[in-house]
Amino acid sequence: MNISKIISLDNTVIQKKGLDATDMDGEIVMMDIYKGKYYSFNEVGSRIWNIIEKPLKVKEIVPILLNEFEVDEKTCEDSVLDFLGRIYNDELICIS
Repeated sequence: MNISKIISLDNTVIQKKGLDATDMDGEIVMMDIYKGKYYSFNEVGSRIWNIIEKPLKVKEIVPILLNEFEVDEKTCEDSVLDFLGRIYNDELICIS
């Protein structure tokens, strides 16, 4: 199923329940055994994944990352929205 929805800064996001993710040297890896798909997130993607363990608005994620990584606000927003859009399409997160 290909779900296509634009995620905005005002959406609330959270990890989908029941996924088994593991931290391997600061990077999140997980396997969806039902889909036969393997996921590996880089340092920033892993940080976002950990941040959204509890429901959080996208616009609240950006300042956290700005404090932790050297990136300008526009690039950070665009990258966060792109990442969340991709993992939403893979049904790894829920949004509202």
